[in-house]
Amino acid sequence: MTQAPTPTADTVRRLVRSLLKESADAASGPEVRPVAEGGEHSTWWVGARHVLRLAPDRDAAVRQRRELRLRDLVRPHLPVAVPASVAHGEWSPGLTYTLDTVIPGGTAEEHDVSAVGEADLAGLLTGLREVPVRQAETLGVPRAAPRSLEALRRMAVAAAERLTAADEFDPARLHQLTPPGAAQLAAQPGTAVLAHHDLKGEHLVVSADGRVRGVLDWTDTAIGDPAEDIAGLALAVGSGAAVRAATLAGYGARPCLRGLWLARCDTVIRLTDRLKGRDDSPLPLLRGRLRHAWETILLERVTELREDTEPDEEP
Repeated sequence: MTQAPTPTADTVRRLVRSLLKESADAASGPEVRPVAEGGEHSTWWVGARHVLRLAPDRDAAVRQRRELRLRDLVRPHLPVAVPASVAHGEWSPGLTYTLDTVIPGGTAEEHDVSAVGEADLAGLLTGLREVPVRQAETLGVPRAAPRSLEALRRMAVAAAERLTAADEFDPARLHQLTPPGAAQLAAQPGTAVLAHHDLKGEHLVVSADGRVRGVLDWTDTAIGDPAEDIAGLALAVGSGAAVRAATLAGYGARPCLRGLWLARCDTVIRLTDRLKGRDDSPLPLLRGRLRHAWETILLERVTELREDTEPDEEP
């Protein structure tokens, strides 16, 4: 099997000069620099107005081709911006690229989301629920089976022992979620929606005034559990803001609590993996997500959910 080439700054400059007319006469073209420091790079800033994303392998190229079509499908349904491609094609045989315009703003890791920003997030969740699932499927968007919260709870309980030894977490906090509570918060039949499935802080474009201006990176989008996006928001902006946004979007207690506990268990497991050397994510990032997910909110009493509670979404 032929190994995929590694994009370099020279690769990016040559490609950009061929794509941007304004750089055609310039000797060096616009400044290019990797979005993140260290390691191999597949995402590059191009000047101040564009970002270039290069698929590093053929699986990523398939997802990127699907993403280009999907962004056009979701854009009319959302109150926030979705990146627009000014050029796309192949940067190496079988490996795609897209040159997108930059959505102005920082990230949710740089700016706190305001009350009006929470309304923006509510509009995002509402819009995703309104995207026709069948149209998304025709674009190749996959279905994702809902995760077992009970299995995740057991993993988190085991992982918490390592965090306790490192003085990172009080495992008693996980006792709030009992096996019966996890069973009550199982995903309900007929509630699948189009979910972004990767609503990290770095994928939310937030302005200095706390408004959510855009959502980036739609390559992991799937048809599945809406609680996954609520969980993503809990990691990105905090449990309180995530639950308030989901409630504004019309989601009831069950999916909100399910998303909250998916996020909480995930953060315990991920931080444990990092301390054991099985994850290379920055420790401050994982600790920040742990704090966000474990914010105390009013909607905490899992045991108060009645067994006969109706699903919160229509099939």
